Amino acid sequence: MAVIVNEEKCIGCGACVDRCPFDAIEMINGKAVIGEACRICGACIKVCPVEAIYKEEEKKKGVNIDDYKGVWVFAEQREGNLLNIALELLGEGRKIADALGVELSAVLLGNKVDNLADKLIKYGADKVIYAEHELLGVYTTDAYAKVICELINERKPEILLIGATNIGRDLGPRISARIHTGLTADCTKLDVDLENRRLMQTRPAFGGNLMATIITPNHRPQMATVRPGVMEKAEYDESRKGIVDKFVPELTESDIKAKVVETVKGGKAEVKLEEAKIIVSGGRGLGNKEGFKLIEELAKKLGAVVGASRATVDAGWIDHAHQVGQTGKTVRPDLYIACGISGAIQHLAGMKESKCIVAINKDKDAPIFQVADYGIVGDLYEIIPEIIKALDSGDELLEVASAEE
Repeated sequence: MAVIVNEEKCIGCGACVDRCPFDAIEMINGKAVIGEACRICGACIKVCPVEAIYKEEEKKKGVNIDDYKGVWVFAEQREGNLLNIALELLGEGRKIADALGVELSAVLLGNKVDNLADKLIKYGADKVIYAEHELLGVYTTDAYAKVICELINERKPEILLIGATNIGRDLGPRISARIHTGLTADCTKLDVDLENRRLMQTRPAFGGNLMATIITPNHRPQMATVRPGVMEKAEYDESRKGIVDKFVPELTESDIKAKVVETVKGGKAEVKLEEAKIIVSGGRGLGNKEGFKLIEELAKKLGAVVGASRATVDAGWIDHAHQVGQTGKTVRPDLYIACGISGAIQHLAGMKESKCIVAINKDKDAPIFQVADYGIVGDLYEIIPEIIKALDSGDELLEVASAEE
């Protein structure tokens, strides 16, 4: 984009010179001339009395989008096990593919994981593109990016969805840069503009204070990484049939610059909030770090995972891995117990899809009660010990299943 002066229209009045905040315009032979200091702010365009100044749009070099068809989902697996995000993407990819009237393909990379290909079909894929190679047994950026980019250039999908996991956040940008297309990271919602076949990619912006919807109008495929736990998992259908396109990619040791020499698993257990059936979360209402001992005690009794609000994480009371919300993890448990959490919109966005929500808070007007199925107004330091006591004595205080019925 550049600012252009139409010399035939320019009357040499100098209004643009006075208005330019960057001193980028000078008069030469009675005509305005735009210099290299121009920042394309448009101030000169607004002040020109004869409309002799305008912005010239650079024609973007895109692709022939009509050549691209189909929805692809990257089926992430680790050590031969499919991640939940792969099933969530299949569920969302199925909706998008059906809306566009195209095929849904799962892209599976690995070594000797044939059983996963059939599983992906049962979960909704029409086709599984399965690249098997010993160098794909362990994830490396170079190998995975090379294989997927070659597939994209050859088969031309119009949409590619990747989970916003540690691997997905590494892989997605590499692919988009190599094939020269856009990438919207950490999406929490996807939709389709059917008229233009555009993927509407929505994600939090400005620290979660607003939601931005992004499109990729001139390039393909349209790429997005999707936050785990946001989308519903696809349903398993034993009767589903599909195509497994298995092949061995051309891959050598020289293609991989950074090699995995050894994998050392941390001693600290991973917090799997997205997979938890029951979550007990603590908020600012706990008052201090020690309050999480009570939350952990209740969680242990219920076989639950401990969650937390952003305020407690920012205060250093608990690790970020436990954070639920727009800037944390999005969850859909069968039971979510919010203890001392007021219910800021950013937190609600991460847990409002829970099947059953129980809120414990002193403030009867707390926003959390607006989304809660059951609310208890009172001091959590009095209520939670009573719940634990009831659980110890065998009282049927929390019958989640019957409550859901």
